[in-house]
Amino acid sequence: MRFLLYTHSLVSDWNHGNAHFLRGVMRELIARGHDAIALEPEHGWSRRHLVAQNGSVATERFERDFPTLRTQVYDEDFDHEAALAVADVVIVHEWIEPELVARIGRARREGGAFTLFFHDTHHRAVTATSDIADLMLQDYDGILAFGETLRQRYVDAGWGPRAFTWHEAADDRLFRPLPEVEKTGDLVWIGNWGDEERSAEIGAFLIEPARRLCIDGTVYGVRYPDQALIALDEAGLRYRGWIANADVPHAFAGHRVTIHVPRRPYLDSLRGIPTIRVFEALACGIPLISAPWDDAENLFRPGKDFLFAQDSDEMTGLLAQVLNDADRAAELAASGLEIIRTRHTCRHRVDELFSILAACGTARVLDQLIPMEAAQ
Repeated sequence: MRFLLYTHSLVSDWNHGNAHFLRGVMRELIARGHDAIALEPEHGWSRRHLVAQNGSVATERFERDFPTLRTQVYDEDFDHEAALAVADVVIVHEWIEPELVARIGRARREGGAFTLFFHDTHHRAVTATSDIADLMLQDYDGILAFGETLRQRYVDAGWGPRAFTWHEAADDRLFRPLPEVEKTGDLVWIGNWGDEERSAEIGAFLIEPARRLCIDGTVYGVRYPDQALIALDEAGLRYRGWIANADVPHAFAGHRVTIHVPRRPYLDSLRGIPTIRVFEALACGIPLISAPWDDAENLFRPGKDFLFAQDSDEMTGLLAQVLNDADRAAELAASGLEIIRTRHTCRHRVDELFSILAACGTARVLDQLIPMEAAQ
């Protein structure tokens, strides 16, 4: 089948975590013999910032790191209807401009034979409700929401047709343990500062414990204001800025522990949704300690796959425990890796996508699914 994915960017992962997941999904689809191509806007925000801060070499990394993936840039003159006409499945990310979201839906309503999904991997449904409510989703075949609470939000609000839970996951072709890499640091945190959504939490769960323990640590991410950079430096943490996602497994492998600090919307309104970094860290076999969030969907086994710290003091104690107890660290790493490999890889999500297609796919898709199922 031919899959067409509208994304804010496949090339740039600068403050754009959805690129991680879509790359993994596309690689899995291609490995199964399907055709997959991404369309992204010519002047996308993430790509512009990536090039402005790191030069064209940053985008050239994409072709080197992901040679099997295809992406095409569109401008205001691009013929979307022609691209849609030859697609079997179209997935439109929620960061696509509203006018284009409506245009794609209209093409489906006016006879398009493709199956059309709207893919939401953000918190705007609860923090900027009108942005989602005003979208024209009635012509879409389904909503793919990256958590059950978000799916329920679509159902309760009557936005669009059927809604399905489709969590993100780790691309374990890329995210895997690298035991040959020497560990040169204690703590690594890979996360963006964002829009003041977790500023206090970063201070409490990262900066203060690192300062108290005199940890040898490294921080990667973008959009850090000057006062944050000063705080990292005073805590003895090295700030390294943007890191290409393909380099993240090596960064994890070179450190002994990592942490997770969720954004406030995922605590207050969207329970049970971890960021993709949780999946990726566990897939790399590094022990993980998380600030509080509610694993409402039982995705993991807290206390076994990773540890929860309820406050700054507990994070400090757990970091000290993991750094000083090699056996405990190894147990956490092994368990976290096991849960990813058994439940949370992009292979699992593609399996789920095909189950969703079997439930609401168009005739064109169903005709292709039936022979596949018969062959299994």
